[in-house]
Amino acid sequence: MSPSEFDRAYDALRARWPESTEERDVATPYGPTRVHVYGAPGGSPLLLLPGGSATGLVWFANAPALGEQYRVHAVDLMGDAGRTRRQGTPLRNADDLTAWLDALLDGLGLARTHLCGHSYGAWMAARYAAHAPSRVDRLALVDPTQVFAGFRPGYLLRALPTLIRPSEARARAFLAWETAGTHPDETWQRLYALATTVPGRKLITGTRPRAADLDMPVLVLLAEDSRTHHAAAVADRARRALPHAEVALLPGATHHSLPLTAPKELDDRLTAFLDGDGRSPGRRSAPPS
Repeated sequence: MSPSEFDRAYDALRARWPESTEERDVATPYGPTRVHVYGAPGGSPLLLLPGGSATGLVWFANAPALGEQYRVHAVDLMGDAGRTRRQGTPLRNADDLTAWLDALLDGLGLARTHLCGHSYGAWMAARYAAHAPSRVDRLALVDPTQVFAGFRPGYLLRALPTLIRPSEARARAFLAWETAGTHPDETWQRLYALATTVPGRKLITGTRPRAADLDMPVLVLLAEDSRTHHAAAVADRARRALPHAEVALLPGATHHSLPLTAPKELDDRLTAFLDGDGRSPGRRSAPPS
């Protein structure tokens, strides 16, 4: 893959965002971080973390609705494909990821924010919320991985060829298997498949966050047809770990088809939760600065 193929796919998906979207490269000790910013300047901040290989652009279908009330900040993850670049301090472990997010929020001028992540981004969001609860007003986890449960063995077996010898064709085949029947956006599928082949990607893994450290209202949205894990079992574990959280299944969604599957339902649930209309009690903070 030549770099221009990924760049062209990236730019094609960037064009799907609202015209007024701003691109910011925020300096951090680990390198400049690309953030796609959209929404009312006076809106409460909402930081969106994508799944691995998805890039921050994956939230394009959600940004218009979320941006009506919130100042959306969709992030290209440090260590993953995208326009975020690793420079300076090496990215070695999960503690570095939380330090990177601290620096990112500082660079964005956000003392506190709503935080939402999908998949790998949900694990990162939960880890950060446990690390810095005073900076997270409300936490939303969309089909989180490695937060309440591990992966299905069959999922890992299917993913193995893409991990060992990444190629666009292998990533496409894997996506087709996991998202069967949901038809995710074609422009995004191409970007995802090419992202898996970008040299130098380094996705950091680590331990699961402690549920007891999530001292804020939490929403857990699970893909009912996810092949990554058993959604109903994960829902039960989430309810036991966080008895005051709001936990729900998204019908017709698979793990990798989110957040593109049924974006209106996801947006409605997320907005109701962030507005405080969800069922989640918990710590309530002062309005974001």
